[in-house]
Amino acid sequence: MNLKKLILLFPVFLLFIGCPSDDDEDDCFKTITIPQFYFINNQSYSYETSMEVPCDFPEPSEPELIEPPVLANFSYEVLSFNFTPDTGNNTSRLQFEIKLLNGNSYAVKGIPVLTMNIDGFVSSGPYSNYASIPCHEIGANSECTLTVDVEESLDLGIINSIELVDVQYFLTN
Repeated sequence: MNLKKLILLFPVFLLFIGCPSDDDEDDCFKTITIPQFYFINNQSYSYETSMEVPCDFPEPSEPELIEPPVLANFSYEVLSFNFTPDTGNNTSRLQFEIKLLNGNSYAVKGIPVLTMNIDGFVSSGPYSNYASIPCHEIGANSECTLTVDVEESLDLGIINSIELVDVQYFLTN
């Protein structure tokens, strides 16, 4: 007799489990991608983040302006840094090698931004356009050496000194 009751109650039990209640809609979540962008020296860079939101949350339509996202666990080592104000060929020359270290357990994509003191004027910018290896990607727990060797005409102006102040790595997608 108990077996008959169990057989009859089993389909009713399945109906209660199988039919969603209104509370289940409150538990619905989805992952959205939020398009973002930032500027460094009037150059725009894109960045995206993901976020888990309720299912009825609207999809973002316009990219959001953000502060540049800085890579955590980043460090650098200056291997060489030389500035020659006058090469004797009516040019100045800037040469450097800077080892960029990603101390994270994941690979990153981004841009190295150097802050320089140029004759007392401090400015920041990417030097990737002048680099033989621009270091737009650094592997997990790895490094990349940013190497620059550039000559500029003294007709553009005379610079007496350039000093490296800092290096940061801003994330991109």
